[in-house]
Amino acid sequence: MTKTLKGIAASDGIAVAPAYRLVEPDLSFTKASVDDVEQEVARFEKAVETSIHDVESVRDIAKENLGEEEAQVFEAHLLILNDPEYIGAIKQEIKDSKVNSEFALDETSQKFITIFESMTDNEYMKERAADIRDVSKRIMAHLLGKNLPNPAAIDHEVVVVAHDLTPSDTAQLNKDYVKGFVTDIGGRTAHSAIMARSLELPAVVGTDSITSDIKDGQLLVVDGLDGLAVIEPSDEEVADYKKKGEAFLKQKAEWKKLKDAPSVTKDGKHFTIAANIGTPDDMAGVLENGAEAVGLYRTEFLYMNSSELPSEDDQFEAYKKVIEGMNGKQVVIRTMDIGGDKHLPYLPLPEEMNPFLGYRAIRISLKEDQIFRTQLRALLRASAYGRLGIMFPMIGTLAELHKAKAIFNEEKEKLVKDGVKIGDDIQVGMMIEVPAAAVLADQFAKEVDFFSIGTNDLIQYTFAADRGNEHVSYLYQPYNPSLLRLIKHTIDAAHDNGIWCGMCGEAAGDSVMFPLLLAMGLDEYSMSATSILRIRSQMKKLDTKDLEGLVDKAINESLTNDDNKKLVEDLMNKLNLG
Repeated sequence: MTKTLKGIAASDGIAVAPAYRLVEPDLSFTKASVDDVEQEVARFEKAVETSIHDVESVRDIAKENLGEEEAQVFEAHLLILNDPEYIGAIKQEIKDSKVNSEFALDETSQKFITIFESMTDNEYMKERAADIRDVSKRIMAHLLGKNLPNPAAIDHEVVVVAHDLTPSDTAQLNKDYVKGFVTDIGGRTAHSAIMARSLELPAVVGTDSITSDIKDGQLLVVDGLDGLAVIEPSDEEVADYKKKGEAFLKQKAEWKKLKDAPSVTKDGKHFTIAANIGTPDDMAGVLENGAEAVGLYRTEFLYMNSSELPSEDDQFEAYKKVIEGMNGKQVVIRTMDIGGDKHLPYLPLPEEMNPFLGYRAIRISLKEDQIFRTQLRALLRASAYGRLGIMFPMIGTLAELHKAKAIFNEEKEKLVKDGVKIGDDIQVGMMIEVPAAAVLADQFAKEVDFFSIGTNDLIQYTFAADRGNEHVSYLYQPYNPSLLRLIKHTIDAAHDNGIWCGMCGEAAGDSVMFPLLLAMGLDEYSMSATSILRIRSQMKKLDTKDLEGLVDKAINESLTNDDNKKLVEDLMNKLNLG
């Protein structure tokens, strides 16, 4: 029977394919005595051998899809599967206690995990505990005759279904086979949703119950345009959705014609449409979609994809590659934004009750200033190869900004003194994502060359609602008057002080938010590269004179988030742009 689930449209497009449940099976077992210990040891050895073949296959796929560095974790798993001390201890437990392999595996693995986790001052050993947990889970699955889900091994067309998708899960999805995904939890700002847009995979998140409502292999429709997941659709529904998908692809083909067109409104006003990127590898999408700048380069992926702090030279090469790739167009690079939900195994952070409100981003950089100085030196050196903007994340006070700028100026002076060539037009800016900074934007604007509004965090901090918590996801309200007031105040403060203001949060590529931002005079709109042509098309159809009074009404007439959404949609329909 057909069942339709309502979720959040996280990435545009339509997909129809069998479901692949990326959900772990039940690996519970019962302890049992065995009479023939040799036969039991042989059963265990077979499970280990099968696990080795599994990991080798996954490693090879990961190397091809992700590169050598990301595949290293699987090399660590192979070392454990071939470790005579670990494997030998499990065999010995089977022989000595005459117990089944499942119990011996679990008992021995827990001992190893406890030992490694107790080494609190050694991050490398703590990582080994996680590796043993993963390896033991794989062996257990084979002993119990269960299959562990493995996104990297998918070899036929599917829609992936999961409770949630981690960035590493999403990174392993092969677009040749994975046509879209649906999750129980998440929102438009979740890392998996952002990556889905980069991969151009239709995605619906936050359905609450998709993993329990569907079985492996059942036909599933992902409607990433309207945020629907349809289980076991009728033939008629499949035909309708395929038509809808074809219409969307036709629309995308029309947008493609705007690749080299300027970003101008119907009445001839130019604004900048830029791209958000995570690594230099994202530059292909930036150029394919005609971005006029890079408005946000998230440098934390340089740190997250490394087994140690990246060197100054490694960072310099990455930044240089992006700056040169933009051929004279500006690249805005954000300094390291680690913390919250982004951690480094080699940089221990304190356990915190509220990590999003804790030690993260600029707060780490100012305390661990050698890490910060290394990054700034790499950025300054790279500035010689094009137009660079450097921005500091999570600035909340003027004192933080003054300290960050002082460190920047110190490193700049050292490089100049050493005769190192640096750019002569570097812009230094800051992100507006802490409400305190937005409120004081008129003061901050006197200190920087530009603002970039990070709506993902600004929304969660304004409404005191964790953006990753499905129970408060209703408070992700980009059209709420309180947020719109903060944004307008920030843009006005920038312009009053002669600096430009951009936005690099997900709201910059939102078709409902866009007319509001255009009416406020936002200068730069930075978004997932795949959203650029859609927004450029929308911009070309809008006359700014038609938007007069829109913002005043949205922030002053006691309207709700939903009211403001309808306000914009009604205006677009009135202008025949709906």
